[in-house]
Amino acid sequence: MVASRSSFAYYFLLVLVSFCLLRLGDRINYETLTLTPPRTNTTAVSDVNDVVDREAARRNYIVRFVEYKDAEDHRAYLQGKIGLDGWEWIERRNPAAKFPTDFGVVAIDDSVRTALIEEFERLELVKDVSADLSYSRSVLAEGDGRVGAFVDGKKRPGKIFSSMSYCEGECYATAISNSTISWNRQLLMQRYQVTSFFGARGLWEKGYTGAKVKMAIFDTGIRANHPHFRNIKERTNWTNEDTLNDNLGHGTFVAGVIAGQYDECLGFAPDTEIYAFRVFTDAQVSYTSWFLDAFNYAIATNMDVLNLSIGGPDYLDLPFVEKVWELTANNIIMVSAIGNDGPLYGTLNNPADQSDVIGVGGIDYGDHIASFSSRGMSTWEIPHGYGRVKPDVVAYGREIMGSSISANCKSLSGTSVASPVVAGVVCLLVSVIPEHDRKNILNPASMKQALVEGAARLPDANMYEQGAGRVHLLESYEILKSYQPRASIFPSILDYTDCPYSWPFCRQPLYAGAMPVIFNATILNGMGYLDMLKVLQHGILQRRKAIFSAFASHTQKSYGLGLPTSSRRKECSRSTCVLQLKLKVVPTPPRSKRVLWDQFHSIKYPPGYIPRDSLDVRNDILDWHGDHLHTNFHIMFNMLRDAGYYVETLGSPLTCFDARQYGTLLLVDLEDEYFKEEIQKLRDDVINTGLGLAVFAEWYNVDTMVKMRFFDDNTRSWWTPVTGGANIPALNDLLAPFGIAFGDKILNGDFSIDGEHSRYASGTDIVRFPAGGYVHAFPFMDSSESAATQNVLLTSGMAKADSPILGLLELGEGRIAVYGDSNCLDSSHMVTHCYWLLRKILDFTSGNIKDPVLFSTSVRRAAALYQDDNQLPSRRTDVDFSTYSAVVGKELICRSDSRFEVWGTKGYSIHVMGRNRRLPGYPAIDLGRGLNSTVETSNLKQPQWTQNNKGEHSGNNIFGLLYRDELDMPVLVASHWLVPALVAISGLLLFLSFWRIRQKRRRRRKGSSSGRLGNL
Repeated sequence: MVASRSSFAYYFLLVLVSFCLLRLGDRINYETLTLTPPRTNTTAVSDVNDVVDREAARRNYIVRFVEYKDAEDHRAYLQGKIGLDGWEWIERRNPAAKFPTDFGVVAIDDSVRTALIEEFERLELVKDVSADLSYSRSVLAEGDGRVGAFVDGKKRPGKIFSSMSYCEGECYATAISNSTISWNRQLLMQRYQVTSFFGARGLWEKGYTGAKVKMAIFDTGIRANHPHFRNIKERTNWTNEDTLNDNLGHGTFVAGVIAGQYDECLGFAPDTEIYAFRVFTDAQVSYTSWFLDAFNYAIATNMDVLNLSIGGPDYLDLPFVEKVWELTANNIIMVSAIGNDGPLYGTLNNPADQSDVIGVGGIDYGDHIASFSSRGMSTWEIPHGYGRVKPDVVAYGREIMGSSISANCKSLSGTSVASPVVAGVVCLLVSVIPEHDRKNILNPASMKQALVEGAARLPDANMYEQGAGRVHLLESYEILKSYQPRASIFPSILDYTDCPYSWPFCRQPLYAGAMPVIFNATILNGMGYLDMLKVLQHGILQRRKAIFSAFASHTQKSYGLGLPTSSRRKECSRSTCVLQLKLKVVPTPPRSKRVLWDQFHSIKYPPGYIPRDSLDVRNDILDWHGDHLHTNFHIMFNMLRDAGYYVETLGSPLTCFDARQYGTLLLVDLEDEYFKEEIQKLRDDVINTGLGLAVFAEWYNVDTMVKMRFFDDNTRSWWTPVTGGANIPALNDLLAPFGIAFGDKILNGDFSIDGEHSRYASGTDIVRFPAGGYVHAFPFMDSSESAATQNVLLTSGMAKADSPILGLLELGEGRIAVYGDSNCLDSSHMVTHCYWLLRKILDFTSGNIKDPVLFSTSVRRAAALYQDDNQLPSRRTDVDFSTYSAVVGKELICRSDSRFEVWGTKGYSIHVMGRNRRLPGYPAIDLGRGLNSTVETSNLKQPQWTQNNKGEHSGNNIFGLLYRDELDMPVLVASHWLVPALVAISGLLLFLSFWRIRQKRRRRRKGSSSGRLGNL
């Protein structure tokens, strides 16, 4: 009997060890992140002619050098160092050719492109190599229409560019605004002299008319003998067209607003010296290299002010952006239009979004923010930071009178009209300073100080709509009259009690335990270009530019700056600037009212072709508005605050927050991948910690993405979407432990739940969902490319099948809700909102409040919804996703935008290898447990889930019982104690076996000993 028990224990232990080795093998296989080939990728872009092929075979590139030399010297250097063929130096014939340059343009054959670029960048005197992008101004449409870079889904010639910066007559926008202003009243139709609204005549009477101020106008040119101008000093052409004249009228209009002398449309500074830089062709196209040459020429000829009434979303055109920095570093005051993409938020145009450029928004004559004026914040700091306040100022930009080509006056509207209004004001203010003192006193920072400190704040707009407010010429004049170089902060105060100006900060108070609140303030250093910054609170020293942004938490108050006044003198000018804080602090809200927004996994344009979420929108094909709570989701943020929720932003991976503090993690329209540690932690947070999970997905269809590919004639390359509206394969991996997956349909249609009507716009469907969950389905049309045949049959009379789009599930201690569309939360292209649905979802995920309609027994699934692995959406293999991802090929690191700033660590369940720094007011981190305090309830022996686990039915497949056909809740809960229990039982049996064997041996020895004694 004892022997049989010992044998049973032995075989049981052998089976258990084999099972553990099997599970270990699974974990080893999961370690590699694999982008699996797409299931269907046979559709190719057809009808590509030989001309396109030839254009794609050779591209122009900008080669930047580390120093200025004559162009011929740079050419000789490259020809002497580069041994490969397949490239050609392009000679540039323009006025800048007589000056030294820091770049050259070369044409490179595509067949040797990679090798040649690597060869160029290895050279000691070469800084970098980049494509010669081009800027395209929109065509002035008839009437009030505005045409952007895309028309009916097709790319126009030129760089990806937002809608035109001006329009004739009235400009209207139909998107939803954050403002409460009503635009129903009739706008004033009388044409005003805009100079009279600023009191320009008062300065003219004092003798200030812009004399001796060199004004560079980068636009479409100007006629030489135009009678509206008395002081056209120079006209230069930087395009490939043989003309200096303005054939479009925009450059003439801009010059008229700045320096026109005609009585019917007076400019601000009629004696300003006009330097017309023709940087756009008649087709409204301009290359980066043209701008670089023109900028270099502006620097070499000592321009004072420069107006650039263009802009676009691409802030990563580094040669252009860095040349703007160099321009302002040479004391050229640059004014630029903020963009005409309002009233949408997160639509700032570059270069106006740069800190050292005066970005100008537009208002009407009633001092209301113009509907067309782009709103802040800047988006390039996301996800780890927070955008800066832009525009800097606003000016009248509706129905402004200016000069026409025909020597008459005309009226235009837009931010490119407001921009020359401010440029004219700047020219007038520059002339106030004596000419011999201008370069010592005036620079981009000091002029911006005069403008923002003198501006009049508008009562009904926030800082991301108006900046400092409406330009006030006379107040700025008073500031400059007695100006002494100093430093200041803009905005100078952050007041949590000042609504609406301090929105969004005034909408949500501070409380203990929240994610860090980041406020991006700009330090304006009017003392010069370089400085030493000392943050007095923390003692950080940095050498920076005259204007730069500072991220200030609520613990930072004062900044000290020092600047050497001369390279020959050791003494420094010093200035201390203070950011005033008026904070509102409340007790920490209950967990059920705290929502965490995932910003980390959002990817936007630039740098990649991230497509729009609604495929019905044909003239704005890029997702470039930031996807942030305070940009295109700002109305949703306001709604959640009105509903009593506190919403925080996570700019680090999902391993970097304490799930016990939040009721719901909100995942909306996400494009990035996930670390395997994130997938494991989220599963643990939901099942064991009771975290609610709400997911709003988007469309994803490989065939549709392939068809959306287009050839860009400017970069001479194919542009292809790097993902869909959302990254469904990645979301499916994240949701796999819960038995949930989305499909690849693109659904459109209207539906209603409990009397609430909504539009489903390019959403996806749910193809996996566990039994016992609640699933809502509606009859929609599938508009994806792969469903084309099916749609033909449907139009022939077949009924549309119901598609599941909304699922709700209780899981362990947590609750999950998934929905296949986010357009109803995104104010960019919203048709109808679904805030009512979001509130019901959060009531469920955070508070376990079940709406009787959403949880009707009629929608409860008796059997699991399931689709085979090979039918799930798969990733594209023809795209290098690591170029755009914060996950693929990157380290998992918690950054300072999470509650803990941990250096040298990777977050959840990983031992701390480096140094931990405790943030003020936050508890110390247990070095033995890693970052997340929920580890104490985690089963760290669970398998690792990654992106190549579809064939293995991602999740905890204990004995193959879980996630096969349905999610069995009792088995899922048992999976956390089943393995430890089995190990404990086997250990006990093994112990009993050894104990009984030992007892048996003792009895045998005792019996043998007794026999021997008896024989004696």
